[in-house]
Amino acid sequence: CRQALRSTAGPEVDFARAEREHQLYVGVLRGKLGLQVLELPADESLPDCVFVEDAAVVCEETALLTRPGAPSRRKEVEAMKRVLESLNLNMVEMVDENATLDGGDVLFTGREFFVGLSKRTNQRGAEILADTFKDYAVSTVPVHDSLHLKSFCSMAGPNLIAIGSSEAAQKALKTMQQMSDHRYDKLTVPDDAAANCIYLNIPSKGHVLLHRAPEEYPESAKVFEKLKDHMLIPIANTELEKVDGALTCCSVLINKTSEL
Repeated sequence: CRQALRSTAGPEVDFARAEREHQLYVGVLRGKLGLQVLELPADESLPDCVFVEDAAVVCEETALLTRPGAPSRRKEVEAMKRVLESLNLNMVEMVDENATLDGGDVLFTGREFFVGLSKRTNQRGAEILADTFKDYAVSTVPVHDSLHLKSFCSMAGPNLIAIGSSEAAQKALKTMQQMSDHRYDKLTVPDDAAANCIYLNIPSKGHVLLHRAPEEYPESAKVFEKLKDHMLIPIANTELEKVDGALTCCSVLINKTSEL
């Protein structure tokens, strides 16, 4: 906990509580939603390895192994490579030493990609992502005051972008709207961190949304509760948030039926 990267100094992570919150998160995906969950072994030499989202971008049958912007995180990609290879995905490795890309900067809407240009992701990383997923438009969005693009936005439905209400978040949304040929609906929540949620469309369950718990962000939770067509599942993420972790950070969602 003490070695994990963090953008601002703050209270120490309560490891036992972090573990409980993460187990609940995994339990929801596996037990409540019936997804197959592959858990990577913890690596004590890589304190940020719980944030698996940054190590790969998976779309359809292709997996792009990223080159994380923080040098201390580059070895995380090796474990991700092994597990994705076992799923027989088309593997693309980012080997250009001038490129950086964190999965937390990649928002896939189902129609196109938005890539945040942040302290962790640069233009060359975005170009390699565009080369990898040629079937989709890729637009870049400047990110200044947050770690990642998805620190303040995510998909909350098939055509619905959840977005924080800060000036920086709203400015980024405006950029996305200007770049896109498509019109998205938006769901504005008072807290930027709460705008990071996980949307799933599961055949037997329909629209499912994992969002931050009411005890953490009561006003934002009220906004999510207006989504009457969704199965809403509140998830606490109090401890990992102290080291810049959000709900999407802790999983890579792969739309693949696999005999594991």
